[in-house]
Amino acid sequence: MNVRVLLLAVALLFTAWLILRRSRTQRFLLKNKVALITGGSRGLGLVLARQICAEGGKVALLARDNDELIRAKTDLTGRGGRVLTIQCDLLDSGQIQSAIRQTIDRFGKIDILINNAGIIEVGPLEHMTREDFERSMAVHFWAPYELISEVVPEMRTWGGGRIVNISSIGGKIAVPHLAPYSASKFALTGFSDGIRAELARDNIYVTTVAPGMMRTGSHVNAKFKGKHDSEFAWFAVSAAAPLISMNAERAARKILAACRRGQPSLTLTYAARTAILGNALFPNLTGYAMKIVNRFLPKAAGKDVGDESRTGSETRRLFPAWMTRFADRATLRNNEMPRE
Repeated sequence: MNVRVLLLAVALLFTAWLILRRSRTQRFLLKNKVALITGGSRGLGLVLARQICAEGGKVALLARDNDELIRAKTDLTGRGGRVLTIQCDLLDSGQIQSAIRQTIDRFGKIDILINNAGIIEVGPLEHMTREDFERSMAVHFWAPYELISEVVPEMRTWGGGRIVNISSIGGKIAVPHLAPYSASKFALTGFSDGIRAELARDNIYVTTVAPGMMRTGSHVNAKFKGKHDSEFAWFAVSAAAPLISMNAERAARKILAACRRGQPSLTLTYAARTAILGNALFPNLTGYAMKIVNRFLPKAAGKDVGDESRTGSETRRLFPAWMTRFADRATLRNNEMPRE
């Protein structure tokens, strides 16, 4: 009898959770909502913008490259999207403030802020400099900080909003050869989780997203140090592997669903969830595992050559094309193709 009562109680709680989850999603529709997306001209940012526009929302895209912004705007307006593109260097707080003002002047408000912009620099610690760490912190932590600081007072006057911070599994588990990236993503994760409870009382819901590998096509724009060709090889193949990476369109759907619900946290890919759970339960074992992984990664190169930073598109491919076929298709589809 007691077992039956317990099972019934669990079933009722689960049903209530599903109803609440669905009702919160339906209350916050994307139609006519205004979303400001950093790094919105390509990759995941562009895919998110497409899906918001498809739901009747409006988007303001921030990016440094004006040519990419033009192509992104052409893509979105061709699908019926209402789009504002703003060339903006997120390392400049003045440009951030100007971009927010332009967005409000154009659309009247900002309902959703998506801090998506990111840089990835891959290579041994021996080749990473203080400047590499500072640049990663500037893009992944200080830029979201500036944007949130500027947008939150506006959201309060409008009665609330949504903030989505795209962090990474690298912000939950430190990964070898990604030290600047992991350090800055840990900072973003801590900041995002830290402000969530305080902003919720103003009806501003913060979602921290920790994606694992995603097939956005961005591997060609990542930067590599050390033995450039070998570093690109392991990174590109990992990013393209179907069993441990996620299609960008599916990832975007899950992110926007979490945003609409005001979900506190979202981890993408089963591999990432397993790794995070394993690290939480067995941190020492995870630490030993990372040491083993590092043994299989490329060793440092000569100082003169290894300290130079090259994009994936500038490296030589050491693997068959079929190994990154899905990621390469995403490169073409999501405006990630480097300029000639």
